[in-house]
Amino acid sequence: MNTTFKPHGKHLVAGEWIGTDNTFPSEPAHGDVFQFSVGTPELVDQAAQAAEDAFWTYGYTSRDERAVFLETIAEEIDARGDAITEIGTSETGLPDGRLQGERGRTVGQLRLFASHIRDGAYLDRRHDGALPDRQPLPRPDIRMMQRPIGPVAVFGASNFPLAFSTAGGDTASALAAGCPVIVKGHSAHPGTGEIVAEAVHAAIEKCGMPKGVFSFIQGGKRDVGQSLVQHPLIKAVGFTGSLGGGRALFDLCAQRPEPIPFFGELGSVNPMFFLPDALKARGAEIAAGWAGSLTMGAGQFCTNPGISVVIDGEDGDAFIEAATNALAPMGAQTMLTDGIAQAYRQGRDRIAGTAGVQELLTSTCDLRNATPYLFATTGKEWLENEVLGEEVFGPLGLIVKVADFDELLLLAKSLQGQLTCTVHMDAGDADAARKLLPVLERKAGRILANGFPTGVEVCDAMVHGGPYPASTNFGATSVGTMSIRRFLRPVSYQNIPEAVLPSDLG
Repeated sequence: MNTTFKPHGKHLVAGEWIGTDNTFPSEPAHGDVFQFSVGTPELVDQAAQAAEDAFWTYGYTSRDERAVFLETIAEEIDARGDAITEIGTSETGLPDGRLQGERGRTVGQLRLFASHIRDGAYLDRRHDGALPDRQPLPRPDIRMMQRPIGPVAVFGASNFPLAFSTAGGDTASALAAGCPVIVKGHSAHPGTGEIVAEAVHAAIEKCGMPKGVFSFIQGGKRDVGQSLVQHPLIKAVGFTGSLGGGRALFDLCAQRPEPIPFFGELGSVNPMFFLPDALKARGAEIAAGWAGSLTMGAGQFCTNPGISVVIDGEDGDAFIEAATNALAPMGAQTMLTDGIAQAYRQGRDRIAGTAGVQELLTSTCDLRNATPYLFATTGKEWLENEVLGEEVFGPLGLIVKVADFDELLLLAKSLQGQLTCTVHMDAGDADAARKLLPVLERKAGRILANGFPTGVEVCDAMVHGGPYPASTNFGATSVGTMSIRRFLRPVSYQNIPEAVLPSDLG
């Protein structure tokens, strides 16, 4: 397939499209290969300086001005919808429907954030009026609200070329808060990143926003990411990616002369716990649902439910048989990059080579293709092998057979931090679920009953985060309107005359 959209391969820095001498090639799943300029620390510095200059205007725009800006970005993305789908499917191998659905989610969250900031509740405004006659000391007039922190760096994600990349949740929430953004594009989909950056650029010009409010720099080398998180004008970082890469950037943020928050969403195995009555009544049905969730998008979701925990016995054996039968006919799917496919095969080998692990379903996958794998082990082996709790990014499932409910609880307590935990239960399982829930609350940011965690609703009540290593900041979310709070900080105003107060407080 030849694409009709031809990327120019340049970086957007403070309203200008800039090329560099060095280039790197795209690695599409199918279609044309294009050359893209390699980013440099010098471009990062230009973008950061422009973002700081823009903050003194953009950080003090009205909520309605920023809302219109977000809505205009959404309109410009939709206007490029066909081109985005074309280049996105070529680069990633994802089907048209997935790209179209992800675009709908991306523009939907931009519009949701616009509505949210117009309401103003996110500012958490508080007012303690003066008490001049209070004894033994009078109380001053004190007001408080949330204020934007300054320029924010955002790293595009490999597995979501739209929703977690150029104009995705991190960018949208930072812009909603009043913070300029510098995006480091992901090399897995540089053309998709470029066309979305063009949409943001068009919205900047239409809305008369300062040019430095958004910059987009392609990757190509590690020094771009390192210089971005270490630049003294950057005040926070949003990241979705691997545990190793995220932890390295997190450490750089902490080592700065002025440490800054790193909001990293890093990895999760998203365990599902099957309680006895549900397993007996609906085991085969749940197994089929799990197979669909596990293989959705070639398993390349951070909420992919890679672990199922069942109590050993006839019902557990029936579940294992049903899951194996459901996964067996599922064919190979194209993964996002050659590197992700290679890491998937390495993860498979790691699990298969662990003592006490039984292979239930395996086949041969090569190049960029992935087929589902299914393994089983015991609760005892799980508790003795930490490697079994590490994420394998792809459609690989591990069933853990525990001896009884006590061992199920012990396994739950042994978990690292997770994005999600799921309980499958019927009415007769309520007592067991009540004992399990407090454990899962300490382990995950989102707990589900009788569902599957793939698919994260963008709404006010959503939490997409969790204890480390699911994320680096357990008090934050990267999805939903509460994500805006990451890029704000509270400021108190004591005895400030109303004529001088920010308009949102006056």
